[in-house]
Amino acid sequence: MAFQLVLAAILVVCVTVLMKVTYETISCYWLIPRRIKKIMEKQRVRGPKPRFLVGNILEMASLISKSTSQEMDSINHDIVGRLLPHFVAWSKIYGKRFIYWNGTEPRMCLSEPELIKELLSKYSTISGKSWLQQQGSKHFIGRGLLMANGDDWCHQRHIVAPAFMVDKLKSYAEYMVECTKEMLQSLENRVLDLGQNEVEIGEYMARVTADIISRTEFDSNCDKGKQIFRLLTHLQYYCSRATQHLWFPGSRFFPSKYNREIKSLKMEVERLLMEIIQSRKDCVEIGRSNSYGNDLLGLLLNEMQKRKSSGFSLNLQLIMDECKTFFFAGHETTALLLTWTIMLLASNPSWQDKVRAQVNEVCNGNPPAVDQLSKLTTLNMVINESLRLYPPASVLPRMAFEDIKLGDLHIPKGLSIWIPVLAIHHSEEIWGEDANEFKPDRFASKSYSPGRHFLPFAAGPRNCIGQSFALMEAKIILAMLISKFSFTISENYRHAPVIVLTIKPKYGVQIRLNPLN
Repeated sequence: MAFQLVLAAILVVCVTVLMKVTYETISCYWLIPRRIKKIMEKQRVRGPKPRFLVGNILEMASLISKSTSQEMDSINHDIVGRLLPHFVAWSKIYGKRFIYWNGTEPRMCLSEPELIKELLSKYSTISGKSWLQQQGSKHFIGRGLLMANGDDWCHQRHIVAPAFMVDKLKSYAEYMVECTKEMLQSLENRVLDLGQNEVEIGEYMARVTADIISRTEFDSNCDKGKQIFRLLTHLQYYCSRATQHLWFPGSRFFPSKYNREIKSLKMEVERLLMEIIQSRKDCVEIGRSNSYGNDLLGLLLNEMQKRKSSGFSLNLQLIMDECKTFFFAGHETTALLLTWTIMLLASNPSWQDKVRAQVNEVCNGNPPAVDQLSKLTTLNMVINESLRLYPPASVLPRMAFEDIKLGDLHIPKGLSIWIPVLAIHHSEEIWGEDANEFKPDRFASKSYSPGRHFLPFAAGPRNCIGQSFALMEAKIILAMLISKFSFTISENYRHAPVIVLTIKPKYGVQIRLNPLN
């Protein structure tokens, strides 16, 4: 009798759990999206008709595959139709705001500058990353600052902010100069000793930015940091591929090739990170050091000790996620900024001459000091124009965690808002008829509006915390490179921007280097 009662109780629990999971699944994949769709349709915000489960994914994939498979005849910066063909097609039909579906997740595309500024500045704490985005990067950068929401994001931002204060940034300049000297020596050896003046410059930019972030994050453990960087590069690729299938319920649990590789790479990255962390902890415990270090990892470990009794838990997993986040954000985006900027300067020699003349005048043949960077105004305009034409992130996503009022729109809880940064940066309505041309002097005046028309680092409280770090790094590397070499675009360069999380040159960027006396 007792056994039957226990069995009946277990059965009731199982049925209850099954009913709850079933309801939550139906709610997530059907009820909530349909409610959002009706609310937006009442406000005349419509879009392409979604298919069951897949939404508009197949349409988008077909448009992107067709546009990116076409070779570009020349270096043409009119790339919105190539990289965001679905935005171009649907905005012509439905206007500046429309709904499309990534599987069962409704997304509103928003390209109105005033509403964008209001969203990013006013609703930073009640909007953030969606469940799909967090799952897509779960094994790559975890729940670090880039993917955190709400109070967790506020706490994490507060913890890492000291690493990007002005005094701390100045201390990083030495690493940047040292790593750039090593990179330039490598280029010089290749050109002078081996007689090979054509290089794929993206590889060198990836290497030097990886060296810099390894030293600023891990200091004395930078060699192990380089190993982590190589593994994270592979992990990024596999996560990008696996994300395409997240719309299907339970896809992240399938023993597919991508999922197996992702788990294997993640384990290896975290093993290496734990070795670095443990060596720091051992040094403190045996009394060889009274702190965990002055680099980013040391700052996080010191904060973990301070906050043991506070309400916010900074555990080892979160520390590893922060390290991976800053490795990706601090290396990937800056390497691409440098690569695209060099491509633009190589194909626009008059601007290259202008930048070089000012660098020589300000720095007098020496590596730039931190207080000299603000005087490199021509280089700053070139970098901004590069970020406008080739922003590392083509879109900027935010999900509403509460009902919000945005201009004349009522945004229901659960709706994702996607800002097409690339399209805004190339808008003729905002930038004029020459929006697709390389014209750095458009940044000589303040006719554009950061946070409204110009969004390479997002805007508002949730903007990129490493913006100053990235710009300082880019200016130092470019100033040192341009004072050492002149360069032209190689006849072997094939202009083919593609999106793999970020905007990348599909075949690399080949340039020809000429050493300067």
